[in-house]
Amino acid sequence: MSLLHRLAIPADEPSLVHVMRLAIDGLQSGFLTPEQVRASHAFMGLDSRLISDGTYFVIEDQGQIAGCGGWSRRATAYGGNHSAGRDDRLLDPGTEAAKVRAMYTHPDHVRKGVGRLILSLCEQAARMEGFSALELSATMAGVPLYRSFGFIDVHAFEDSGVPLILMRKPIADL
Repeated sequence: MSLLHRLAIPADEPSLVHVMRLAIDGLQSGFLTPEQVRASHAFMGLDSRLISDGTYFVIEDQGQIAGCGGWSRRATAYGGNHSAGRDDRLLDPGTEAAKVRAMYTHPDHVRKGVGRLILSLCEQAARMEGFSALELSATMAGVPLYRSFGFIDVHAFEDSGVPLILMRKPIADL
């Protein structure tokens, strides 16, 4: 594999938004109705706070963005800049789980290890900051990856009629 990773910078934002739109439209359609895919755009997308916090990764394959994703030490569970209910409160690593956020794979790069690499980077970074667990709000398309990485279902819920699953994983000790 020729996958490389780096932290995202503000100049990446237009390219990341493009990949996110492609991923939502192309990868969710096998799991959601067309109406649910459209509704996904209302709350999914880029959260530039992750970039400014230095917790958002870009995965590249031969110079092209193959995917992106990150983690957060803040309370917002999911959503983009435009999403309601954002909470910038810093989490307590001793009692709360770090949030895995905004994972997207370009449709041309699925099944190449992009998601696993992002999850590994998130787990390593969160462990270094003292977190002992990760949480995420999974789309139906992402559930198989997350389960294979050790996440377990906490409970199902919906946002704008789109099914999601809150999932959690203890961070392994080194």
